Amino acid sequence: MTTGRAEASEDIVQAKAVLRSQILARRDATDVETRGQYSSTITAKLLALPAYRAAGVIAAYASFGSEFDTSRFLAAALAEGKQLVLPRINRALRALELRQVIDLNGDLMAGVWGIPEPAPRCTMVDPKKMDFMLVPGVAFSPSGARLGYGGGFYDRLLASLDSQTVRIAAAFQLQMVAQLPEAPHDQRVHAVITEQ
Repeated sequence: MTTGRAEASEDIVQAKAVLRSQILARRDATDVETRGQYSSTITAKLLALPAYRAAGVIAAYASFGSEFDTSRFLAAALAEGKQLVLPRINRALRALELRQVIDLNGDLMAGVWGIPEPAPRCTMVDPKKMDFMLVPGVAFSPSGARLGYGGGFYDRLLASLDSQTVRIAAAFQLQMVAQLPEAPHDQRVHAVITEQ
């Protein structure tokens, strides 16, 4: 016999899966040139944010597939002398480790699912030391609700951050939805920056 809570939870999982495939199909269908233009606009907005300007330690991610292209953001953070950390998947713990990256060409390697991540030799950094975190996702709501890729990796990482860490998502406007199905463990972002 299933409880109402289990059914509600299963409904949320199903609703997320449907929405995830719809948004990813829409994002994948956007041509490379358009995504590049949007990414340039979003990068300029991110670099102008007071929270980014004030941050010394920045957590971000190396984009893949049809995601917002983080390459210029990562290069700018390093050029501005910020300490840059990127996630590396620890498969045994099913968790993300934050590791410092000094050289985007030399320190990154293809990780799980082909996503670029720091090499094992890169120094691990405590999540509580982050001033600013750029958060990936599939879909977002104006209130900061986030739909990830379904592994729960980022929800666990976000839950481990200091409460003062500014969490910003960068996404294309087509990834914005009025509201998202949310489970109790889902973590929100403080703001979403789009090309619009």
